[in-house]
Amino acid sequence: MAVVSELYRYPVKGFTPEPRTELRVQDDGRIAGDRVLAFRFADATEPEDAGGLESWPKSKGLSLMDFPSIARVRAVFDAQTGLLRLSEDGRVLAEAGLDEAGRHELSAAVTAFVERSADARLLQRPGVLPLHLVGDGRTARFQDRARGYVSLHGAETVADVDAATPAPVDSRRFRSNIVVSGIAPWAELDWSGHVRIGGVRFEVQRPIGRCAAITANPDDGRRDARLLRILTTEFGQSEATLGVLLLPADGGGVVRVGDEVVVEAG
Repeated sequence: MAVVSELYRYPVKGFTPEPRTELRVQDDGRIAGDRVLAFRFADATEPEDAGGLESWPKSKGLSLMDFPSIARVRAVFDAQTGLLRLSEDGRVLAEAGLDEAGRHELSAAVTAFVERSADARLLQRPGVLPLHLVGDGRTARFQDRARGYVSLHGAETVADVDAATPAPVDSRRFRSNIVVSGIAPWAELDWSGHVRIGGVRFEVQRPIGRCAAITANPDDGRRDARLLRILTTEFGQSEATLGVLLLPADGGGVVRVGDEVVVEAG
């Protein structure tokens, strides 16, 4: 039987995953509390328009795609108090709220971290500094795609990739919201129509094309796995792909670890 084995949300775009026992799927197709904050470049603190939808391109802010070193920063956001704590190897870099002074302190701490990392040169590009922490801490809005979506992949798919890769590969590299166990490797790429997860019915949208973020080790930020090439060569893909995007078909709801996953016929 296929079941939900792991659930994640990512309060700060590009930073620490937050394991959850349940997630609330909003009617708009995003996960509540997911990517509610982001460190954006100086020239990209306002959203772009994408056909009437807000768009926050990840290329214009800190993300693992371009700044793999940020994997070393542990970000813990308390939505109740509005406090964000950033640490490295157990040492607190900053802990502050989302008022103007707190945002400045947190942005300065992240800037100082990146400046002493292997990614420091990227900060010197025009329009990057100073970094700004944006978002209200409540509204899910900094997903990679303007439409939002819920992301899902199979645990057996990741195990298949891990077996073909010298470096360790686990689900954290792919930063999905939902991880499903009990299906054949890559089976999720063949899904179409609808899938029911617990009490929430989703419409399957499309497979997830992957970027360089998956090459970064989620513990130390080193690019230790040539996963884009492995997906295209070892698994015969024309584009590096892993996982699928979903949208709620009949409104939102709650999904939980242990929920049964049923692909609906037709």
